[in-house]
Amino acid sequence: MSDATPPTVRHPLFARFYARLRPCMDAHGGAERRQRLLAGLAGDVVEVGAGDGANFAHYPSTVTSVLAVEPEPYLRERAVAAAGRAPVPVEVVDGVAERLPVGDAGVDAAVAALMLCSVGDQGVALAEMRRVVRPGGELRFVEHVQAPAGQPRMRRAQRLLDATVWPLLCGGCHCGRDTVAAVTAAGFVLDELERFTFPEGARLDPTSPCALGRATRP
Repeated sequence: MSDATPPTVRHPLFARFYARLRPCMDAHGGAERRQRLLAGLAGDVVEVGAGDGANFAHYPSTVTSVLAVEPEPYLRERAVAAAGRAPVPVEVVDGVAERLPVGDAGVDAAVAALMLCSVGDQGVALAEMRRVVRPGGELRFVEHVQAPAGQPRMRRAQRLLDATVWPLLCGGCHCGRDTVAAVTAAGFVLDELERFTFPEGARLDPTSPCALGRATRP
């Protein structure tokens, strides 16, 4: 853990667009995925890239505390408001995934929801999550990911978009990262994985291939 001030991360236009779009996504199945993502969690949790706090309402009562880390000022402000309505104690702080304000093995679980697409280096971010999760603790994640091998055209489209306009338009997002492989490469053991398309039936959307998983730090 570093005491240095986290770098400023500003995506003002995309942050406002996401905050407007997110309730619609939740109404069409996103909220159900969030509930499944967080079901059964207990103890102290760090949520990395908390956005506008959409997950907060879904934490079960078995969670003792949530430290929500969000670097984007507009989304962080909205997350602070959401924390006041949460059913469990939530503290929202400025910070980045690559340098979490948590001690070694300091939490029982880490949560990553739709943020590993936009970090500068997935390997560094996931190594940091592994550092802060206690041995035997969990990583919960839901992300849009690289298309399956059986969809080579979609994979090519994702690579093209990631190399050109997509990160510029979407707050640093990359639509075709192999996030599941990155989770295991960081030293987590994958316990459960569900691959799905979101929104359902959106076969031409480069962000539609998704994965929801649970992994353990050995």
